[in-house]
Amino acid sequence: MRTLLTLLIINSAHFFSAQNLLLPNNVKLDSKYIQDESSEVTWTMENAGSKFEIGKVTTDFKKLNKKELLIKTTVKMKQSPEAWVDSTIVKISDFQPVYHSSFNSTRNMSIRFNKNKATGYYLDKKTQKRDMIDEATTLPYFDSNAYPALIRFLPLKENYTTELSIFDYNPTAKKDFIKAYMEKVEKAEYNGKKVWVVKTTDDIQDRKAESTYYIDIDSRKVLKQEINVGGRKMIME
Repeated sequence: MRTLLTLLIINSAHFFSAQNLLLPNNVKLDSKYIQDESSEVTWTMENAGSKFEIGKVTTDFKKLNKKELLIKTTVKMKQSPEAWVDSTIVKISDFQPVYHSSFNSTRNMSIRFNKNKATGYYLDKKTQKRDMIDEATTLPYFDSNAYPALIRFLPLKENYTTELSIFDYNPTAKKDFIKAYMEKVEKAEYNGKKVWVVKTTDDIQDRKAESTYYIDIDSRKVLKQEINVGGRKMIME
């Protein structure tokens, strides 16, 4: 009897943990804000009271059809001749991942997400080592490249907090299924506009990197993003 009770307690803990996670099968999106759009921001870093430009980041949203959305991010660093391009396809209704590719000077990666499996490849350009990706999946999840775009479409309100299950393939990491955390949401003003200020972090860097988004309440566009990593501050606006 004691063993049975222990198993029930453990299983209940897993159940409630899953219930508290934000997943594609329980997310509620303000889908009216999801539209075709293109935006470019300047990526800067602050150091010793001065600011200098790192590069430009272009983000494109395009509905491929009635069900799927392409999110494409192009990063052009000032010190690099080659652009970094990440493309993610998700279901419009719930941001369930369909596909993710990443091409830059250090790696090539392509992953296709099926119902119970993530398959593809990861090429380390420095070592020319090619890893085949074949990961079984159980719980639903968001793609790590898509969850920052997802935040602006959530039913935001003051003091809103949640955890998101995300998939982030890393050939050197011990696990690919990790969490992102929405730690705080509050109302504020930025450049004369009412905004949601959303503070987030994730397990990709062991919660050492914090991103703060300034999201226009009326349009849900991201007006500014601040990233703090180990005392270094970067800004995209």
